[in-house]
Amino acid sequence: MKVIQVKNAQEGGKQAFAILKEEMAKGITTLGLATGSTPETLYQEMVKSDLDFSDMTSVNLDEYVGLSGENPQSYRYFMNDRLFLHKPFKETFVPNGKANDLDAECIRYNQIIADHPIDLQVLGIGRNGHIGFNEPGTSFAVETHVVALTESTIEANKRYFESIEEVPTHALSMGIASILKSKQIILMAFGREKAAAVAKMIEGSVTEQLPASVLQTHKNVVVIIDEAAASELTNA
Repeated sequence: MKVIQVKNAQEGGKQAFAILKEEMAKGITTLGLATGSTPETLYQEMVKSDLDFSDMTSVNLDEYVGLSGENPQSYRYFMNDRLFLHKPFKETFVPNGKANDLDAECIRYNQIIADHPIDLQVLGIGRNGHIGFNEPGTSFAVETHVVALTESTIEANKRYFESIEEVPTHALSMGIASILKSKQIILMAFGREKAAAVAKMIEGSVTEQLPASVLQTHKNVVVIIDEAAASELTNA
């Protein structure tokens, strides 16, 4: 696990973009993408660059159950707004939060991942150490699955909705086993509120109670963190 410390999220986005650009020059074809505020600086760098993504495929980590892609709070809408409408990809995949049969949708998405092996996966980390929507206690062996969101995750997401009653309580998420199949992983974390989770992820034991800790077992992980998120590391 390689740790890169930067001054702020903007510098973090530039570092992540530099890695992406280098890997694209080597011929990678499939990106695993994340939503939320953390990867936005990376997407900004991608949009303003002269890189062509028209031969690239993207596979997103997750989507809220119950939200259509036209809903401004859906992750499909987020990706279209922040990236895809500005930099078209050959194919873009996001779980279908409106699927009538969620179990069948999980099977379908697992097949998408099998058909499009992820070369470079972008991740954030939750305050409780979740990656994707894989909450503490999630088996490391699980693939795409339906997740009941924890109170802390719902609380963290409520700022995007008019009221907490509107915040989805479930999501479809790529599983930890799915994430670990990625050939390379970039995890980005910015802000003091991520410091405890970052420290446990890097320096703590590997445990399902801190899902991101499993990244210690992956052979090619780059962690990009700002000074605030690094503040609880003992070896920073």
